Amino acid sequence: MSNRVMGAHDANQTSSRSHTILMLDIDKKSSTHSFVSRFTMIDLAGSERVRDTSSKGIRLKEAKFINTSLSALGKVISALSRSSISHIPYRDSKLTRLL
Repeated sequence: MSNRVMGAHDANQTSSRSHTILMLDIDKKSSTHSFVSRFTMIDLAGSERVRDTSSKGIRLKEAKFINTSLSALGKVISALSRSSISHIPYRDSKLTRLL
């Protein structure tokens, strides 16, 4: 968690400026069976309305990246929920590629 970035803007003094993904893989093997489990915890940075936060400079650039990746995640979830869609846009952002 040492790479996690926090920053302040007009709407929040300690706004998370990044997404965090923690994946825990558990492998259990016995002489007769093998089990593999994955536990994924995700903390997403919140979307921001730039006009409400008065973000400028680096904070504005971060807000754009955050909103873009959350939008890409929304597109993936929407595509997965429809059986008629043949293409799932996983590669639209680093976030969706990881998940």
